[in-house]
Amino acid sequence: MKPIKSKLENECCALNEAEDVLKGMGFSYGGNWDYDHGYFDYKLDDEVGYTFLRIPFQAIDGQLDKKDTTIKFGEPFLLAHKYQVGLDDNAETGNISGSFNQFSEPQDPDATVDQKWIGIAKDLVKKVETAVLN
Repeated sequence: MKPIKSKLENECCALNEAEDVLKGMGFSYGGNWDYDHGYFDYKLDDEVGYTFLRIPFQAIDGQLDKKDTTIKFGEPFLLAHKYQVGLDDNAETGNISGSFNQFSEPQDPDATVDQKWIGIAKDLVKKVETAVLN
């Protein structure tokens, strides 16, 4: 994980406005959201794993299932996961377990972020700051 300093941190806005702007820029909701917090994710890479620019946010007025909710942004960060190469040592066999456990664990769920993505992420964060804060 690599934090990216940003003017977004601790800024508030309406969830629906942030969602419209960020989705228009290619962001999506991250998989780990709840009714009081979540993430906007931008996939930068998916070669041997994946690298995302992640912008966390939390609800400060309302819940995330309502469009009129006010959110506060956290500090953006880069997140990298590296896939398993070869067979998964912890794989289970059988039709039932195979139906539920189709994917191997990441080889490194907090992999080092490749330097080439840091500058790209910083530029993208600046574009988000301009779009959301102005």
